[in-house]
Amino acid sequence: MSQLEMATLGGGCFWCVEAVYASLQGVASVESGYMGGCVPSPTYQQVCTDTTGHAEVAQIQFDPAVTSFRQILDVFFSVHDPTTLNRQGEDVGSQYRSVIFFHSSEQERIARELIGELTERRAFRWPIVTELVPASQFFKAEEYHQRYFRRNPDQPYCAMVVAPKVQKFCEKFSGKLKRG
Repeated sequence: MSQLEMATLGGGCFWCVEAVYASLQGVASVESGYMGGCVPSPTYQQVCTDTTGHAEVAQIQFDPAVTSFRQILDVFFSVHDPTTLNRQGEDVGSQYRSVIFFHSSEQERIARELIGELTERRAFRWPIVTELVPASQFFKAEEYHQRYFRRNPDQPYCAMVVAPKVQKFCEKFSGKLKRG
């Protein structure tokens, strides 16, 4: 195995983002958490007030020899709406913003190139509003948020919001799914 890299992405509720990447080949781990705000060690309740500046994110450790950062971003842009400012569906607030927290200048370059390509191709009806921000301190979310979809598939939000995103991912990236 080559050296693992880190990707930190916010694309709405972290339950959705985590659930998708947990099934992707090359992903060693995914943790739900918070990044980008001004409150140290925020709680979920604080982040939900939309006053901390933090985004709900998934921090993904991946093997770039199996799945490249570009592929990580291809998945990202296919499973959330990067054109809505501070919202995903009915989830509204800056904590649900579309954001890529890059961990290197190479990640920033790749993200900017992909956004440029998607914009040029008019892949979305509206302009992409995804933020590109240097990674800052990651705060792991409370334990009950980790692997939430896997543990609570019948919970109404999971059944109505998370499951369709996971299904869309599985259909579009069937060749990149983990076995078993």
